Amino acid sequence: MPTVLHTESSHGHGGQEIRTLAETRWLLDHGWGALIVCQPGSPLLAEARATAIPAVAIRMRGAADIGALFRLRRFMRARDVSLIHTHSSIDSWLGGIAARSLGRPVVRSRHVSIPIRRRRALVYRLADRIITSGEAVRTLVIASGVAPERVVAIPAGVDAARFHGAVSGKRVRDELELPPGAALVGLVANVRGSKGHNVFLEAARAVLAVAPDTRFLIVGAGVGFDEVRDRVRQMGLEASVHLTGFRRDIPEVMAALDVLALPSIRSEAIPQVIPQALAVGTPVVASTVGGSPELIRDGENGRLVPPADPGALAAAILDLLRDPERARAMARAGQAMVRERYTIDATMARTADVYRALVPREDLAI
Repeated sequence: MPTVLHTESSHGHGGQEIRTLAETRWLLDHGWGALIVCQPGSPLLAEARATAIPAVAIRMRGAADIGALFRLRRFMRARDVSLIHTHSSIDSWLGGIAARSLGRPVVRSRHVSIPIRRRRALVYRLADRIITSGEAVRTLVIASGVAPERVVAIPAGVDAARFHGAVSGKRVRDELELPPGAALVGLVANVRGSKGHNVFLEAARAVLAVAPDTRFLIVGAGVGFDEVRDRVRQMGLEASVHLTGFRRDIPEVMAALDVLALPSIRSEAIPQVIPQALAVGTPVVASTVGGSPELIRDGENGRLVPPADPGALAAAILDLLRDPERARAMARAGQAMVRERYTIDATMARTADVYRALVPREDLAI
């Protein structure tokens, strides 16, 4: 089978990097060759090595890093790479040019919903196909001048072996020492400004004014972690809001929640945490940013609220907590949607079809 090289120049560890890891693992488990090239010392490299996913460090200082370009080119030849799948701007330039110089096909992912200026869209011409994380992002890529037939929307898939209705959140609730009957509302996301952590905290204060036994959980790490922790202290919410930092037991965390909130205020594509929460049966409230409305139909399988509106977020959370039967019914509808359309097997089958259409037939026969 062909060997797919994923390249990632990011130093972060959010949904984009988590998706890269999961998809590389899926390829390996289904007979493909697959590996990752990423930055030395990056969380992605550490997580790949911790989970036995093949990964190699190549420093990529910028799009004009000629040394990195030639190191990537030599690596691709040495590993007999069949196709390169790039993810961020710097590695898309370097990996794309290196692959083109060797006659290898290139797939580029666009994970975020930030509009692309036409003069910055040149890097997309290096790719044979662009995979976007949802239809909203696909529209943005096409608007930048990329031909529609080269752009396909494929969201991240949920690992049904980890995220399912039988997952128990009891251990997490016991760890948090929740009072009997206390509701738990969580935000699971990389801690950065775009995810709306300040909106979440304002909404938490409004919910606590009405339901003081409610507890709030912020799960994730990121550049904004210290700022959010300080904000919790300034608002006097230490007794009700717990920050966990990075955790690997996300299925159990999701199952422990009574409501998952995702109040993103910008740059949201198809957020992975929404289908993950629905897969374990947890109700969801999300803002109408980016691709979240592609997943949530308000009042049917979750709740949608305007971005940057803590009052609307608090009201939607309280509605779900006050009517748990209706909340569970919406979560069940979301669960069925995830099983039908958003498992990693379903989304990777489509991704593999993209790869097969680009890889030479002789590579497929190996």
